[in-house]
Amino acid sequence: MAVTRAQFDAGMTNQAYKDQMTRNREQLEQNEKDLDLKADDLQIFKSARKVNVLALAEDWCGDVIANLPILGRLAKESGTLNLRVLLRDTEPGSVVMDEHLNKGEYKSIPTVIFLDDNYNELAVWVERPESVTRMREEKRQQLYKDNPSWGDPGKPIAELPEDVRGEVQQKTGAMRNETKPFANSEVVRELREIVERIGSKQAV
Repeated sequence: MAVTRAQFDAGMTNQAYKDQMTRNREQLEQNEKDLDLKADDLQIFKSARKVNVLALAEDWCGDVIANLPILGRLAKESGTLNLRVLLRDTEPGSVVMDEHLNKGEYKSIPTVIFLDDNYNELAVWVERPESVTRMREEKRQQLYKDNPSWGDPGKPIAELPEDVRGEVQQKTGAMRNETKPFANSEVVRELREIVERIGSKQAV
């Protein structure tokens, strides 16, 4: 599952990625500003080995809008993450995605690939922390229990009446916003664990 130098070099800088966004840029930039980046976490990144980091993204994806800003802030403020972004659904991003399917099946984004100076793969981080998925699902299930008129939580939201769908979206959106500090801290924790793990490795 190698990433070639040509594929990496085809990636956009974080700023160039933001400049080409056609939707959700305001929210992405707000998420950048809202991130509470602890000094001790940032110091780990500043003292880590310099690595190339390739992220696969699309501007319609909620996990990209939530989590790419964290990576962007870490890259900008640490100086040790050489970040490039490829669009998942156009070449060469689609080629890289096909070689990094989540569980061998899903085109999950953001997919973040850590590479050494020779573009050998060091680590991969995908989508969001499992702890965030689990916590938000528990809270979503509780919302359905507290609002029995919503019906079955397993039913696709598109099948709900318009007024109910709007209420579900409003309350689940509020829940996601309330849990954003925890989610952000979990993303930082997992990315920190990656740079700590690869920081002591010699370049292949």
